[in-house]
Amino acid sequence: MGAVTEAAGTSHGAAEPKPSSRILRVTGPLIEMEYTSGIAMYDLVSIGPAGLPGEVVAISGDVVTVQAYEYTGGLAPGQTALPQGRPLSVRLGPELLGGIFDGMLRPLSGVGDWLLPGTAQQQATEERNWNFSPSVTEGDRVAEGEVLGEILDAGAVRVRVLVPPGCGGTVEEMAVAGDHPRDAIVARIDGTDVTVGALWPVRRPRPVRERVDSREGLNTGQRVIDLLFPVARGSTVAVPGGFGTGKTVLLQQIAKWCDADVIVYVGCGERGNEMADVITELAELHDPRTGGRLAERTVTIANTSNMPMMAREASVYTGMTVAEYFRDMGLHVVVIADSTSRWAEALREFASRTGALPAEEGYPAGLASAIAAFYERAAAVTTLGGDRGSVTVIGAVSPPGGDMTEPVTAHTERFVRCLWTLDRDLAYARHYPALSWNGSFSRDVPVLAAGHRAAGDPEWARRRDRVGATLAEADRLADLVDLIGIAALPARERISVLAGRLVREGVLQQSALSERDAYCGPEKSAALADAVLTIADRCHELVDSGVPAASVETIDFGPLLRAREDTDPHDAAGVAERRDVMAATLEELRP
Repeated sequence: MGAVTEAAGTSHGAAEPKPSSRILRVTGPLIEMEYTSGIAMYDLVSIGPAGLPGEVVAISGDVVTVQAYEYTGGLAPGQTALPQGRPLSVRLGPELLGGIFDGMLRPLSGVGDWLLPGTAQQQATEERNWNFSPSVTEGDRVAEGEVLGEILDAGAVRVRVLVPPGCGGTVEEMAVAGDHPRDAIVARIDGTDVTVGALWPVRRPRPVRERVDSREGLNTGQRVIDLLFPVARGSTVAVPGGFGTGKTVLLQQIAKWCDADVIVYVGCGERGNEMADVITELAELHDPRTGGRLAERTVTIANTSNMPMMAREASVYTGMTVAEYFRDMGLHVVVIADSTSRWAEALREFASRTGALPAEEGYPAGLASAIAAFYERAAAVTTLGGDRGSVTVIGAVSPPGGDMTEPVTAHTERFVRCLWTLDRDLAYARHYPALSWNGSFSRDVPVLAAGHRAAGDPEWARRRDRVGATLAEADRLADLVDLIGIAALPARERISVLAGRLVREGVLQQSALSERDAYCGPEKSAALADAVLTIADRCHELVDSGVPAASVETIDFGPLLRAREDTDPHDAAGVAERRDVMAATLEELRP
């Protein structure tokens, strides 16, 4: 990627710092300082002797208010603050893959458990060289987004060096193939230096040629999602769920098994022990796509609940910027934010400290706009260089007390295309993933159905509709069963209740602890659904022919229900064999 890019436009190279300013007042993470010429909103400021990072959030007359991203203990009026002349930015480069960073993309891996406060004391990872292979030569004409070369030793993911946005022209100089540091100049294009790494403002979306509609689904490996509530590449998902409903485990499963090229996992305000578990598991997990470790194509941003609160507000933008960096290379990226509720709480605390007029439940009036702007950065796109890439966003929501009407959940539901609601009753019944088929939806179904037809699976939509109808009928009858008992129902309705149980236990349930069932390929998911629907049809045929419903209910359906764990993740043939055995057993009841 290109050299330093400023928010104002196409200038490249670090801006000259502004004159220093004097601190007037310190109130928690908010610092008031004297105004100096040239300071602008959202400029980065280095505060005090330790160089604490901060961001300008208000300018009123001769007073500038700065939001600090570190603990401000020890700061005092009279100390100096140094404006940096650029917005809050992060350094992007091939070293991100496999790394663990805080909310401002400062490395955590290999440097102990904590960062010392301030930019002056940052403990950076060991500097290394990157094997750069150029793909253009001096004198070539290039446009923004075109490939200048490739990093050959970046690991499992193809990392390219691109012409920076807003840059283009004649290649005046080109580095030779070989090892180069991250900040080494590898090309000069009409006077603009291009390095392996790049700075980019986290709050500014990276430009693309156009946004496109995607008919390709993201395969998560979780049957209840891929079958009932699928998500398209470049789409958005919210996962609301109360405490104990398995939200974090579900997101970890998606991070491990989805078919994205790069995973950006943002631990936004979650407990440190949960993030430690995620990092440990990713480090140990084998990646079936590459044969290496899954962590090698994962970027982990850990801004946990015991880290600076205000950096939490920036962490989701940092994660999105990292995702867009890899998207511009023509890759498919998934951003998992756990959880956006903690991000919203940071917005609420910041608003209360600045004296902003509170709205619902104390959240700022701009909460809905902030949520919409975050999810809007997800998209399937044609990049500046003409490749196809995507960023899919999956954001967890943690409603206090499980209240799905609270502001963060309600606003998020308005802006996402898919909702995966986790149900407390299912979780207490040990049905995992505890995803409610009544409270969830996917607006991507019509476009994905067309994609499945084009890919040779015309039965996908019909299969999904039948599974949904079976569950809906079983739920409708459940209240009657509780009231009058199963024996009082007509035979066909008793079989409908049985069919709902077979779908729930044989298809939708999935064990994250099972080697064979933690991931399920699309062909096996289809085979399990077809097997259960086929057996349900046979049961209906039997009772229609005069076989008592009680006789059908006493059949051992264990071989069918165990097919999900007794067969390998892609073994559709094994599922079909168990379906045939089950069908033969049912035929023995026929008079």
